[in-house]
This record gives sequence, structure tokens and C-alpha cells, in this order.
Amino acid sequence: MTRVELFEQIRRDRKLRGKSIRETARRWRVHRRTVRQALESAVPPLRKAPQREPPILTRALRGVIDEWLRADRDAPRKQRHTARRIFQRLVREHGYPGAESTVRGYVGRRRRELGASSQAFVPQTHVPGEEAEADWYEADVDFPEGRRRAFLLQVRACCSGREFHVAFPRMTQQAFLEGLVGAFGYFGGVFAVVRLDNLGAAVKKVLCGRRREETERFVALRSHYLFEAEFCRPGKEGAHEKGGVEGSVGRFRRTHLVPVPKVADFDELNARLRQWCAQDDQRRIAGRQHRVIEHWEQEQQALRELPAEAFDTAEVTTCRVDTKSRVQVRTNRYSVPVRLVGRKVEVRVHARRIVVVHEGQAVAAHERLPGRHGQRLELDHYLELLRYKPGALRRASALWQARQEGRWPERYDQLWTELKQRYGEADGTRQLLDVLWLHRTAPSEAVHRAVGTALEVGAVDAGAIAVLLRQQQGSEAVAEPLRGLGPWDRYTRTANADLSAYDAVIRAGQATP
Repeated sequence: MTRVELFEQIRRDRKLRGKSIRETARRWRVHRRTVRQALESAVPPLRKAPQREPPILTRALRGVIDEWLRADRDAPRKQRHTARRIFQRLVREHGYPGAESTVRGYVGRRRRELGASSQAFVPQTHVPGEEAEADWYEADVDFPEGRRRAFLLQVRACCSGREFHVAFPRMTQQAFLEGLVGAFGYFGGVFAVVRLDNLGAAVKKVLCGRRREETERFVALRSHYLFEAEFCRPGKEGAHEKGGVEGSVGRFRRTHLVPVPKVADFDELNARLRQWCAQDDQRRIAGRQHRVIEHWEQEQQALRELPAEAFDTAEVTTCRVDTKSRVQVRTNRYSVPVRLVGRKVEVRVHARRIVVVHEGQAVAAHERLPGRHGQRLELDHYLELLRYKPGALRRASALWQARQEGRWPERYDQLWTELKQRYGEADGTRQLLDVLWLHRTAPSEAVHRAVGTALEVGAVDAGAIAVLLRQQQGSEAVAEPLRGLGPWDRYTRTANADLSAYDAVIRAGQATP
């Protein structure tokens, strides 16, 4: 019998059957005070929680806890005591024998009494297509070269809750602008307002109140898409002003980035992020009747139309090519073709790549370097110069980088060694440069196969490799390579030498089907 049912029987005995309080209490084996409570109200009163602390948490220990909590007011936010830390210190420093739950209960009540209660928030209703929130977050990702920190930009539609995520190797202004442009393209329209933190990519200086001194590139982006930028307050208080994106960051990271993902590069990582965003479109946010994608179908109709062309997020600058055929971007250097030494070129700086343009034509493209004082060199940019200075190839920095990055096959070193043995140091190196020149007109895989075939049949010569390459590409009739003929030195003869050895070559060729 529940307490409510007990009260019902007591009330029946007293009011319908006329029994006394004493008799009723004796029948139901309760105190007379309980009978009087049932007669006053059919709803039993709530049980009172004990108002005193268990004796094991003495007054002295409570004083110690109060002292630590008061000292936390002046400590950094991330270096204040938690209830668990207080319990650990009590055990170690004061020999506290009680339970952690006892300490937690006291700490929670004292924090409220000291004015450290939780902050309250006002529920918000968002108009479709009106607002979006954007924020950066970090995650570790396993790449072939090892674990690396990736920086991800999230843009969230406030009304429907639909999200867009994109990853970059660095948190730069170009990455931020490219992320926003990609988000507008993903959503298929522009929100009226985008709420942001005071990011350095958008804000140069925080002024009084909500006023900001913004960067020119961000103002140009905003002018191109004609949205309003709303910046949050600095610090922790500002994070509460865009709680939707702050909360969804943790959910997305726990759902899709645990365990740590393994990818080949950032292109694969971003492809996976798109797939995960599509999966999240099918989820249902707590407290809503429909899925995210169903809410989005209504919100999408309220978005502003995209401009005819996307905003060019590249930072354009002019550089002069130095004597080592490099341009300097920030503190890093990138190679360009040697014919441009001493000339001014246009450099377009993107989030992940650097593009060098001369007379309206792209002449070089590199992956953007992280860090400072690095250089990225392409051996192909120096081939014309190396033909005149073949001795410089052995110590060339571009060759060293190609070997370090796995772009220089071991068979090329084998080919180089045999070419030098046959033609000498300088001429053998020039022959190798002629082979490298083939990469400008044919896919690298095809050139690699031609070199492998040449080494296999003993045709160690740049001209022979070019013939094999053309045969693979179908520009010449393909014939079965002659095998078992030995080194080509056997067939080197003077003008009046015996040519009978060549007869064997002719007969072997005729016998080939």
C-alpha cells in the first residue's frame, strides 16, 4: 500500500465510519500524527531532507572547504577547485575518512550560498533563414606521416540546426574566408546574420560595446554576400551567445571523430566530413518533432540568393623572383621556373596552396607550408638550368626534397648510375635530365614504367626510354622488347668493323611474332 492509499483508508475510517483518531491509528499501525496529517490533506506531505551535515564532515573541515572556495574567486577560471579535487585534498592533507558524495553535496550548497550558482538563460526562437553561427574547433587526425592537429570550421543554421564542417591545416584568414564561402555554397543561400567570435581573421580591434574594427578582406566578403556580422562579447560570456554551435561542436566530435580518424590527406578528411554532415541531417534534435532535414527544407526557402560568382578568397600579392628562382610568401619560399628569375610575379595565397601567376598564366602551384622559414622546391622548375650545370643536380635541394617526400623513385638512381657509367658524369646526368623532361608531356606513371622497362632490357639511354614511352602511349607500333642481347657496348663498332653481330639482332627481330 502506498502512502496516498494509506491516507485514503484513514480518511474513510474517520469521516465515513466515525472511528476515533486513536482507533484509526491502532488499526493501521501508524502514529496519531499521521492520522491528523491524512485528515488535513489527501496528499501526503513531502519528506524533509536532513538539514545537518553528517557528523563525519566536522566544523573544522567545513571551514577548510569554505576557505578554498573563497580563494577560488581570485584564481584563474580553469585552475579552480572541483568537488573531486576538494575531496582528494581533504583525504591527503586532513585524513578525511568519509565519502566523496558527502563533500559534493556540501560544496554544491556552499557555492550557491557564495554566489557561484549556475547562469540562467532565456529560451530563444529563431526565424527561418535569419541567423547562422560559426566557430572554430580542433581535432587530432591520423595522416600517413603521423598524428596531426586539424582545425575545423563549423557553420550552423540556427533555425533548423543543419551543420557544415570543413577542415584546414591552419587557422588562417584565408581558411576562415574559404570556409564561409564553402558554407554558403553548401547551404545554397545566404543567411541574413552570421554570429561570430572576435576572430583575428574578421576583427582587427574590439571597440566599446558591440562595435568592432573589422579587417578589409572580411568586409569585402560581407559586401559580396550582403549579410550582417554580429560579434559576441569577448571571453566566456560571449560563448553563451552562440550556444547552438558551441554545443554541436562537442556532439559532432564525440559522434564522428572518436576514435581518431585515419585519412590520406585533407581532401579525404573533408569528403568524410561531408558524409557525416549528410548523416546528421537525418537526426532529430531533442524537443523537436521532425528531423533536421525536414526543418531545413522549410528554412532553405527563406535564404537569400547566392551571388552569380563565388567570392575570391585568395590574398593577392606581388613578389620578385630571387636568384634561386623562388618567391617569398610570409617567411616561406616556393620555387618557380628559372626563366622568371628577377621578374615580378603575382602570388595568390589560398588556405592550403600557393599559386604563382605570370602574364595571366599559372606557372607554379605548391601546397602551403606550415611554420616559418621553410621552402618547397620542384625539381622540374630547374631542368633548363641543370642542363647547363649538370654537376649541381647531385646536391640540389629540390632533389633532396623529392627523395624525402617519396617523389623520387629508386629506379631513377639506378638509371642515373648506369648512365654515368656509360656516358660519363656530365653527359650521363644530362641524359637523366632528358628523361625527367618527359614528365612535362606524359603522366609520371607512364614515364616510370618506361624507365623500368629500359632497365630490364638494358636499354639505358634517354632516346630509348622516349621510344618506349611513345609505344606505351600508342603513338608508335608496340614491339616485344629484344631480350638476352647483353650490354649495348657489344654493338659499338668502328667504320670498318665486322658487322656480323648486327645480323643476330636482325634475325632476332624477324623471329619476334
